[in-house]
Amino acid sequence: MAEVKVPELAESITEGTIAQWLKHPGEHVDKGEYIVELETDKVNVEVISEEEGIVQSLKFEEGDTVQVGDVIAVVSEDAAEVAPQAAAEKPAPEKAPEAAAEPAAQQASQPQEPAAEEKKERTIASPAARRLAREKGIDLSQVPTVDPLGRVRKQDVDSYQPAAKPADAAAAPAQPAFPAAVSQEAGKPVERIRMSRRRQTIAKRLVEVTHTTAMLTTFNEIDMTAVMDLRKRKKEQFSKDHDVRLGFMSFFTKAVVAALKKYPYVNAEIQGNELLLKKFYDIGVAVSTNDGLVVPVVRDCDRKNFAEIESDIAALAVKARDNKLALSDLQGGTFTITNGGVFGSLFSTPIINGTQVGILGMHTIQKRPVAVDGERIEIRPMMYVALSYDHRVIDGKDAVGFLKTVKTLLENPEDLLLEA
Repeated sequence: MAEVKVPELAESITEGTIAQWLKHPGEHVDKGEYIVELETDKVNVEVISEEEGIVQSLKFEEGDTVQVGDVIAVVSEDAAEVAPQAAAEKPAPEKAPEAAAEPAAQQASQPQEPAAEEKKERTIASPAARRLAREKGIDLSQVPTVDPLGRVRKQDVDSYQPAAKPADAAAAPAQPAFPAAVSQEAGKPVERIRMSRRRQTIAKRLVEVTHTTAMLTTFNEIDMTAVMDLRKRKKEQFSKDHDVRLGFMSFFTKAVVAALKKYPYVNAEIQGNELLLKKFYDIGVAVSTNDGLVVPVVRDCDRKNFAEIESDIAALAVKARDNKLALSDLQGGTFTITNGGVFGSLFSTPIINGTQVGILGMHTIQKRPVAVDGERIEIRPMMYVALSYDHRVIDGKDAVGFLKTVKTLLENPEDLLLEA
């Protein structure tokens, strides 16, 4: 008999939430096979069984909070000793009380029915769908889906409206009907949704940053004409040569690295009464997911070319949206770039990420009239950029100089090749 415990997750993570059991009592599990998915503050982690055998018992239910080191399941090598305990621990199927009390002999004569009940209990659903169903108090087995494999998706749960019970409908007074997840406060409809663990952590850390740093933001604008022309001329050949799309992020990343080298305090961290000036350039790139913003890190950007940076960003974005990021993908960034422009943001003040002292905010490209010299005004594609920084470490002069360096390099992108 072997115990499945919550493993050491990371130095700063001590607990998680059971997002989804991948194995259930009575099922066989191979050594090294995933048995449960945990949702932590940063990423989802799949825990393996260290032994081959039959799942004897699950110690926690989906949605429960568990600590590192907790025993969450028991795996037994002997299938015979599992059967009675697994049956006792398995949730009762949803059917009428008299059906549940059928004699054992009668149940044995109808083997198809228990199999159907077992299938109903183990509704196939994505982790996001399971979380949303828990938050809304919805039984996943009741949610219809158009997926050919019968997998319940988040959008299925989103659109599901539980049918009102006849008894409840008869007793209810004549008033507008609201979905199950909607209640009323002061006579007005509201919907109360439980925050996911990740959303709670994001909220907590953003508040911590605003309380523990002297955060200030400086702005500038960039004429994107040269970058857009270069990208237009080169993107097709770039894609053929490197099998990756040439976007704006590689230009901004290389410009940021050059500016960090020129203004090293923007690439620093406060540790007690000391400043840690980092001589490496691991750039975090903010990615929006259904569960909130995550910031995976592109390593050693000073040593990578445009294609390598674009490839890394694309791979990390896919992992983020598929909930497959590892903790190592999120740790150790020295500076962050966030692009609100993909959502249409024209102007914003980004919040510093974690222990870093600076973050660059990109925004949407908008054509505006610009004075190109003393006599001419032209319509140019312009982007506002924002540098939020910790004033305890970075003086205004360096912050403005950093942003001007980024601007100059992007308006003269051939200089980025010299910097590289």
